[in-house]
Amino acid sequence: MRRTTVYLEPETDVLLKLEAMRRKQPVAELIREALDSYVRRTGARLPPGIAGFDSGHRDTAERAEELLAQTGFGEEGKRDRRPARRLRKNARTGR
Repeated sequence: MRRTTVYLEPETDVLLKLEAMRRKQPVAELIREALDSYVRRTGARLPPGIAGFDSGHRDTAERAEELLAQTGFGEEGKRDRRPARRLRKNARTGR
């Protein structure tokens, strides 16, 4: 868990403390429950692409430079290492 600071209006603070006493729960627990409920209800999502796939490798970030070097990424003057795709001739035009 991560610690954070939240500023509340005085009235909200009093109401929150009263609710915590009524439920016999810590104020922090009520705040966590409320925030979790809000985020799930409003549909907050991770940005596109984040956690979109699982490669099965746990060390990808640590090996980023090695993996990029294998692809030739960033090497000046070198062309794309993928094999050139052959274009098929169009049966009608012969091109």
